[in-house]
Amino acid sequence: MTARMTPTSGVSLGIASRDAAVVAEASGVLERGTTVNVGFIDGEGRDARLAAVRAVVRAGLVPVAHLSARRLASEGELAEYLRLLRESAAGSHVFVVGGDPAVPAGLYANALDVIRSRVLEHHGAASVSLGGYPEGHPVIPEPALWAALQEKAAVLEEQGRAGEIITQVALDPDAVLAWIARVRDRGIALPIRVGVAGPVLTGELLGLAKSFGARADHVVAKRYGLGAADTVATASRFVDVLASRADPATHGEVGLHVFTFGSLVRTTEWIAGLG
Repeated sequence: MTARMTPTSGVSLGIASRDAAVVAEASGVLERGTTVNVGFIDGEGRDARLAAVRAVVRAGLVPVAHLSARRLASEGELAEYLRLLRESAAGSHVFVVGGDPAVPAGLYANALDVIRSRVLEHHGAASVSLGGYPEGHPVIPEPALWAALQEKAAVLEEQGRAGEIITQVALDPDAVLAWIARVRDRGIALPIRVGVAGPVLTGELLGLAKSFGARADHVVAKRYGLGAADTVATASRFVDVLASRADPATHGEVGLHVFTFGSLVRTTEWIAGLG
């Protein structure tokens, strides 16, 4: 966005394969053409991910399949998945992440290995989303995160490929805005979507946030507007602060990416209510 951010500008959505059955119902409150990321999650096989991608397409939404580098056993597996995505009208935009396994399943140790492999280009992936970590990563040091982000952005530019950055779930808007300013200071102009959680139980959100490396102490929890562990939390206050303080001159193009950790239908209804 070149204008000041509003709560619903640039919203994209992240789902798991298990959400395929309710995508059609949830799509009724989303703008046609909304981008929907389909995760690459342990326990959800390729057929389940493809079924979710196809459900997104049928609903008039735009799928973005995740590629988890450390979970890919071979270049052939990557190429075959991209081929199947292309046949499902879903291969032009992908989200490439390193993934959680301590030991790579195959050739790819990180997202950069996948991006550099040229397999994406050969199979028509014209746009690549990258991960961002405004509040750090549980196992990767901050200097390594910055180096990787700068190198991935540079490689995309060299390849002439479009891209964007989608951040991990964050709870502290101050940290997010400061991180975005540092991204711009480093010459990275890619659009940024700030990751927030859709409606989910407070206890679950705090657990997820800690596992992702986000700050989740009592100060941030209060600022975020969290209640008791068994109450439903939303990112509404966080989004309001972000929207009021994001400055195009400092932060560039900024939107939202909503991760569905609870009900997809409830999440889309919450998104519709932001405006």
